[in-house]
Amino acid sequence: MKAIDTLQRSYTRKFLIKNTASYNIFVIASLAFILLFFIALSISVGSSSIPLAKTFSVLFGEDVVSKEFQIISYVRIPRTLAAVLAGCALSMSGLILQTVLNNSLAGPSIIGVNSGAGLFTTLIIALFPAYFAFMPIAAFIGALLATLLVYFIAKTTGASRLTIVLAGAAVSSFIGAMTDTILTVWPDTAISRTSFVIGGLSGVTMDALRLPGILIFVSFMAAMIFSYDMNVLSLGDETARSLGLNVARYRFLFIVLSSLFAGSAISFAGLLGFIGLIVPHASRFIVGYDNRMLVPVTSLLGSVFALVCDILARTLFAPYEVPVGIIMSFLGGPFFIFLLLNHRRRLISD
Repeated sequence: MKAIDTLQRSYTRKFLIKNTASYNIFVIASLAFILLFFIALSISVGSSSIPLAKTFSVLFGEDVVSKEFQIISYVRIPRTLAAVLAGCALSMSGLILQTVLNNSLAGPSIIGVNSGAGLFTTLIIALFPAYFAFMPIAAFIGALLATLLVYFIAKTTGASRLTIVLAGAAVSSFIGAMTDTILTVWPDTAISRTSFVIGGLSGVTMDALRLPGILIFVSFMAAMIFSYDMNVLSLGDETARSLGLNVARYRFLFIVLSSLFAGSAISFAGLLGFIGLIVPHASRFIVGYDNRMLVPVTSLLGSVFALVCDILARTLFAPYEVPVGIIMSFLGGPFFIFLLLNHRRRLISD
């Protein structure tokens, strides 16, 4: 009993909430307000800008016959919702992976999760186009298998931070080659290779978002419910077991949740990179390491980040548009290098 009390005190010290409740409420409220602002901006800007007054008249049903109504209803709203869902899902996937693998360099685009989802998405489009509606399920299966494969390789060879990154790079490269082979053999596949591999949100429809949206919502609620267990698991396997947590069962549960998040987003947004790496670190900088706060903050911040990148992708070179994945890569590449340099000594010691 005394040992358990000591472990519980160590848990309390690590996740001591230095921020007051009012600060946490302020952060969440501020991010929600910022998200609403960028949602309105995203609906208004693009190759043809629409005044905010006209946007609100369409949104509130006062204008249902104009050209602006067609643009907002069938292009801007689905695309904006896609950015919100993809940003939330990929950021949450990265947060969960970094927590349960105890690796700050983990992310769905770094350790092969995106590649696995992309392979199965490509397979179902190329070989089973009649089952297009099941693409989110196929992407989830691919993401889960890739994550489990990377984790098995890393665990077998030592499970250090560097090993996980190297295993992820190897698995991602191999799966990427398989995806390229499929797209080469079936060049008429109903998918734009460039927008899918880089990641893009143009042409997204509400029908394509229905099932992924449900899966992302269910996964988010599960992450909220099990956020305390994520805290315990991040203390290390031995400590978590001493506190009564079934480590193997919960780690598998969180890997499934991470894969469900990533697969759902990739099914309609393509292989967006780095968002699952950047946003969790930014969230920890704002509210610390308590996952009970990190889950809502990461989801909101991820949605804001994806929306901002999508707005930039549409407006920087207007009337031309670049895939949003390019903007994310410009931001994520230097950040990943910074993390590698910042953790160089720790990686070598592992």
